[in-house]
Amino acid sequence: MSSIQNTHTSHGATVASAAVHQLPASLLLLLSSGAGLAVASLYYSQPMLGILGADIGASDRAIGMVPMLTQLGYALGILLLAPLGDRYDRRRIILIKAAVLTGALLLAGASSGIAVLLVASLAIGLSATLAQDIVPAAATLAPEQSRGKVVGTVMTGLLLGILLSRVLSGFVAEHFGWRSMFVAASVSIALIGIAAWRGLPRFKATTHLSYGALLGSLGKLVEKHPALRRAAMAQGLLSVGFSAFWSTLAVMLHAAPFHLGSAAAGAFGLAGAAGALAAPLAGRISDKKGPELVTRLGIGLAILSFVAMAFGPAFSTSGQLWLLALAAIGFDLGVQATLVAHQTIVYSIEPGARSRLNAVLFVGMFIGMAAGAALGSLLLAQWGWIGVVGLATVTSLGALLVRLLPGKNRDR
Repeated sequence: MSSIQNTHTSHGATVASAAVHQLPASLLLLLSSGAGLAVASLYYSQPMLGILGADIGASDRAIGMVPMLTQLGYALGILLLAPLGDRYDRRRIILIKAAVLTGALLLAGASSGIAVLLVASLAIGLSATLAQDIVPAAATLAPEQSRGKVVGTVMTGLLLGILLSRVLSGFVAEHFGWRSMFVAASVSIALIGIAAWRGLPRFKATTHLSYGALLGSLGKLVEKHPALRRAAMAQGLLSVGFSAFWSTLAVMLHAAPFHLGSAAAGAFGLAGAAGALAAPLAGRISDKKGPELVTRLGIGLAILSFVAMAFGPAFSTSGQLWLLALAAIGFDLGVQATLVAHQTIVYSIEPGARSRLNAVLFVGMFIGMAAGAALGSLLLAQWGWIGVVGLATVTSLGALLVRLLPGKNRDR
């Protein structure tokens, strides 16, 4: 892949073939924070669902559509928009999406009813895919000898954005109101857009396929590479349980016997943030032992964590909270380690199609996220917390089965 000239920090620079020894810290910080803040936009609503639904007069089932549409929008955005990074200047795509995401977050903050909020949620999901333009951009900008380190650092920023977003939104919603959180989020994305306009170089296209052909090539890549199919399917199944837990946690904690507010629900993100530590560790183990081992270990840890939550009713109220926190640490470590291992597999397939390969992997992942949000909300209403835990356990077992089934070219 091409690297960048020494003048890459100018917004008029172009990615070229001259090699550099390392990526400047300022640019790496921009990429990491941009990925983290963009993807955080998907999760700000989750700890606020309990108070948000009561404020706008929406039922638990209706408010459960908010995280579902956000995740579904993200999956659609990855499928329909992320492949454009191979065809057009990624810098321009990032700037456009940042502007749209800023507006969508403001619309969510101004919502007076569930209909407007659902439209805003879908728009947030579509435009937050700028995170999936930043990760391939980082891989392109990084010199060959430090590409793994750069991508790992950006992924750590992205994962911290996913998990710490819940802590922040829970605190802000409880002390300043849920609308304030959406406004603050829109300001953060606007600032990232300005920084990207000033600090990102332009990127050369790696293909000249038409938009239709570009989308059509996704199916060809899926058909051509068994390793890609396996990775997308396993990560998607694992994501069902991940999303079911986080999208229903606030509603569950808001009810008896806990009666806790959004700040408490958001605080569980601190436990989950431990999962971000798995990114560099998983990368090192993948380099030494192979990514296949990491996927099995990660999924196994997630299964054990979900099963442990089923024993919650046997504990006191405080004991159940401790069990939830420990389980959140366990399954977040497992899910994030598995994702990094799957990215290691996928990015090694065809460097020239990195945006499209990344799109396939994350479409599978966020379809699972959307399904988990929808099914988790439904099962919580019908069967209680045990229904959510059962769903997470079954789908995680399915992910492990996908990794255990014999297949060719798993690691390539």
